[in-house]
Amino acid sequence: MTEALNLFEQQARNRRQTVAWLVLFILFFAWIGFGGDAVLYFGSVDEAGAAHYTVPFIGLGATLVAALIAWTSYKGGAKRVLWSAGARELTAPGTHEEKQLLNVVEEMAIAAGLPMPKVYVVEDHDPNAFATGTGPETACIAVTSGLLTTLNREELQGVIGHEMSHVRNLDVRLMTLIAALAGAVVLLSDGLGRFFRGGGGRMIGGRGGGRGKGGAGAIALVILVLWVITLILAPIIVRLMAMAVSRNREYLADATGAELTRNPLALAGALQKIESAAAPTTSIKRGTAHLCVADPLGRKVNLKEGFLANVFGTHPPMAVRIARLKGMGFQQAKAAGGLPSA
Repeated sequence: MTEALNLFEQQARNRRQTVAWLVLFILFFAWIGFGGDAVLYFGSVDEAGAAHYTVPFIGLGATLVAALIAWTSYKGGAKRVLWSAGARELTAPGTHEEKQLLNVVEEMAIAAGLPMPKVYVVEDHDPNAFATGTGPETACIAVTSGLLTTLNREELQGVIGHEMSHVRNLDVRLMTLIAALAGAVVLLSDGLGRFFRGGGGRMIGGRGGGRGKGGAGAIALVILVLWVITLILAPIIVRLMAMAVSRNREYLADATGAELTRNPLALAGALQKIESAAAPTTSIKRGTAHLCVADPLGRKVNLKEGFLANVFGTHPPMAVRIARLKGMGFQQAKAAGGLPSA
């Protein structure tokens, strides 16, 4: 009963955070749009105090675009993630490892009480895996070819159980949406950055900074500065928020996955093999790194704990995750009578 309550609580929290991210994303685009309108409005005030720019075309357009991007990101974010990783859907397995993968995914779907997700393979030698989708009905699980050749069946089952837990907890909906929205924010920031470098900044400065009379010109300048700072910091802030959200969910997925397989040591062994792989997962990009079972970029910040690691890291330290799983295995063996009581 407690597990069910925790599951429902986690799902409800993820639903709330999904809505919050959508609202914040639209508000961000609205600020970018209406902020630009404000610069032009105050910059168009003439000597008589009358403004010549009165209709907020940029704000209305940006808000509409943000709403469309948010909707398409929610509906099509999983496809973009899979496309960016070069994943191919596994419909007709051609090797023993691929057949085994489909069997393991089906087993874990049954254990979790979920529909069978679509299965994808990413051609990359580094062992890794991720789940994406908007919910159990549209979930997809992708693994690298390196994972299939590195892990044995029990270890593969542990990793798939971990990813299936993300599906059951609705983590995939939130994390896929964050990946898509973060990409849109980065794209907007890069596009406007090119606009400024190409002379657009001088155009806005000419319209906003010099023409406004008295206080109107000063207000236009202040808004312009805040507007530019927002564009510079937004991609960084979004990525940091995505990292913080991701890190908190990995421990829960480890524990829930171990409960699904009833074999926490199998996932511990899989994580050890994944951690010992030296090469980064080059097929998985920075914007979707937080979706993976292990950091595909191999960043040192994910080896640490503490405030800075929680802010800048996408995953908890692998050593801590492995130690927790081994502790679960010890308690499991002790409860079964396999170990003497202390």
